[in-house]
Amino acid sequence: MPAYKDQEKGTWYASFYYEDWKGVRKKKMKRGFETRKDALQWERQFLLQQSADLDMEFGKFVELYITDKKERIRENTWSSKEHIIRTKILPYFKDKKLSEIALRDVIAWQNQLLNYRNGKGKGYSQTYLKSLHNQLSCILNHAVRYYGLKNNAAALAGNMGKEESKEMLFWTKEEYLRFADAMMDKPRSYYAFEVLYWTGIREGELLALTPADFDFEKGTLSISKSYQRLNGKDLITAPKTPKSNRVIRMPKFLAEEMQDYIKSLYGIEPDQRIFEMTKHFLHHEMDRGAKEAGVKRIRIHDLRHSHISLLIDMGFSAVAIADRVGHESIDITYRYAHLFPSKQSEMAEKLDIQRSDKNSESEDEENGKDIG
Repeated sequence: MPAYKDQEKGTWYASFYYEDWKGVRKKKMKRGFETRKDALQWERQFLLQQSADLDMEFGKFVELYITDKKERIRENTWSSKEHIIRTKILPYFKDKKLSEIALRDVIAWQNQLLNYRNGKGKGYSQTYLKSLHNQLSCILNHAVRYYGLKNNAAALAGNMGKEESKEMLFWTKEEYLRFADAMMDKPRSYYAFEVLYWTGIREGELLALTPADFDFEKGTLSISKSYQRLNGKDLITAPKTPKSNRVIRMPKFLAEEMQDYIKSLYGIEPDQRIFEMTKHFLHHEMDRGAKEAGVKRIRIHDLRHSHISLLIDMGFSAVAIADRVGHESIDITYRYAHLFPSKQSEMAEKLDIQRSDKNSESEDEENGKDIG
């Protein structure tokens, strides 16, 4: 597996022959690698993909899986997935042949994780156990769908753990206003929380905002990106879901507040972040403000819940709310069903009317026949 240096450009390239799935011998070349190691790594991955040998070791297949999936997943999401793969899945399955991973192997792996206890005697949470199993199942399902593996042993074994529903907290408008008063001594914090509460955007969406995202003539705010800090680096990524790309109409007072605030940021560029702060700073300010205002401490994300609950209380539909906050309407209906006013009594009354109308029609028909 040689690699060659392009003397003119100073880069490396891979050039080699391989047999395609029909057994036809072909030549492959790819240029532009910074190092010889990168060129050889690319050649090795390419040949693995071509062979797709189900007798390969699970660890080798995971390299294929990473190559296939990594560029399709948001960087911060991939970081979590990769940690699970490296620390919880590969140590157990790495040397097993992909085609020989059986139901009993998955059950034994599950039992190992279920029985784990740290120094304080505490095991993994139900949510984490579910995430571990789902990741193994994703890898094996990828092998089934794209590389001809007969079945997914993880799917056959069934899941472990369960999704733990987090308590949904929110502030009433009165509680938020008390909190906002306590924040006014720090304009940067005050305006950050104003945007979060009155628009319902996510924390990462807030921290990615730039002056160019605001259209003060139309009174709108465009959400097209999200901020993450990963491995010590600031990253601007796509929003959480495709539906998260949206344009939000701001209330007039908020548009005026943000226009004044941006003007106060001397020399800020159109594509420069307005809120150059960390999530840790926001959480610290939430602690401070809640304590000073004498309101219950909620999470930053609960401000989003607070905005949604306010809109529900104002009488807006699930569809309209979902469009504003970048959710599917079915999610709003499911997650916030307990906040929507019950229509059961109104339904029963209208059904009574329908039945009464039907009885009246029957009586009229009978009377008509008697008269005739």
